Amino acid sequence: MDQFLTFIANNQLLAMLWLAIATLLVVSIIKSKLSKINEINPHELTLLVNRENGVIVDIRNDGEFKKGHIIGSKSLALDKINENNFQGLENSKDKPIIVVCTAGISAVKAANALAKAGFEKVSVLKGGFNAWQSANLPIAK
Repeated sequence: MDQFLTFIANNQLLAMLWLAIATLLVVSIIKSKLSKINEINPHELTLLVNRENGVIVDIRNDGEFKKGHIIGSKSLALDKINENNFQGLENSKDKPIIVVCTAGISAVKAANALAKAGFEKVSVLKGGFNAWQSANLPIAK
């Protein structure tokens, strides 16, 4: 313990950086546990669609969507979601909604907007469409 305290005293900058990183990690874990948004993998996505009639919402641009998308997914641009324009999703508020983007990063923002709009079961495909392709799952063009 004395060595630890000596190290902190001699390396205050490193100690503060370590404390900041540890704090950010803890905050990130707590935030993800309290979030209404779930991150799911491609296998869980297929289970939600097949067993619970889940709806896949692809927020990529039209060009990317036309090049390839998950079979049965609906294209809905992120800016339309930000404007609370949920065309085609009005009757799906009680169904699982899975938001898909390219890499799984921008889908979280769209999923939060959907949750705020009253959609009950909103999830994000972890890794996005790239994860779907990496798993060699079928796509439609």
